[in-house]
Amino acid sequence: MSHQTGIQAGNDVKDMFASAKSGDEYRVLKIVIEDEQLTLATTKKASKKWDQEYDALVLPLLEDSVPCYILYRLDSSNNQGYEWIFIAWTPDHSTVRNKMLFAATRATLKKEFGGGHIKDEIFATTKDELNLSGYRKYLISQSAPLPLTAAEEELRQIKLHEVKTDISVDTKHQTLQGVAFPLHHTAIAALERFRDKDINYVQLRIDMEQELICLCGTEPTELKDLPLRIPSDVPRYHFFLYKHSHEGDRLESTVFIYSMPGYKCPIRERMLYSSCKMPLVDMVENQMKIEIEKKLEIDNGDDLTSEFMYDEVHPKQHAHKQAFPKPKGPQGKRGCRRITRPPADGQEDD
Repeated sequence: MSHQTGIQAGNDVKDMFASAKSGDEYRVLKIVIEDEQLTLATTKKASKKWDQEYDALVLPLLEDSVPCYILYRLDSSNNQGYEWIFIAWTPDHSTVRNKMLFAATRATLKKEFGGGHIKDEIFATTKDELNLSGYRKYLISQSAPLPLTAAEEELRQIKLHEVKTDISVDTKHQTLQGVAFPLHHTAIAALERFRDKDINYVQLRIDMEQELICLCGTEPTELKDLPLRIPSDVPRYHFFLYKHSHEGDRLESTVFIYSMPGYKCPIRERMLYSSCKMPLVDMVENQMKIEIEKKLEIDNGDDLTSEFMYDEVHPKQHAHKQAFPKPKGPQGKRGCRRITRPPADGQEDD
């Protein structure tokens, strides 16, 4: 597979690969195919952190109708050295021959560079897939569970109703994985600000057409205002920073609220929000490192009182119930067993 086209790297490419992998001088390498050979087209040196100069260095290298390969160095490393992103750029307007040629030669370039240095491999046809926001969406999609087919989703709903009818957002063991929609870049930015405590409230919605989780709002919200943020006709996801006192300490607890106004919503919308809920929570906790203290599921905002919120975040410990004592049996022996027989014929009772 690695030499299907017979195209290999020239000496200049091999020398540059060795130099780039041995230090932190180079940030970007662009490789093209010229005269049936992998050729070095452009190099860019590093001057800032990888994410601060990603768009400025990568996007100008992308031509609208000419494929290329781009190797972009990250600041992270493994036991072989710095980690790199391998980008295969094949725009829609390139010729069929070029598309096939670059696709067949991709494995060759990876082998020449060294697969152990490549952390992520991206195949893209539009620039939106390759900007920094697109790369972050790619990372989120890679870490999320695969979406279910219609048949799998139907089977999941059957199993949920047959096996576990008490599933809520606090349920730890799910029968099947949910549907993971990527987050819009504005939603990611809002959650990052929430994590850094620059804001105390984030509301998200699902864009049915684009299959994205999008940002609704980040209005400053006190606990008394929280019920007003819960829509009465559409479902939403909410992240709220609950500031309160507990046992003399001032605490800030992150609460995730899934609001679903019952049967006012179409069944498809209810199923989609329910399916996307756990992958979203998992991504926020594990990828964005936001620790969620409590997960709630409500149908309206009237329940979100200060007493309710406090009891949910700090549930009261139930006193141990003493088992009802078993009554003792009778004291001593019952005596011998007695058998009563009717008198025989001709005998009289005493």
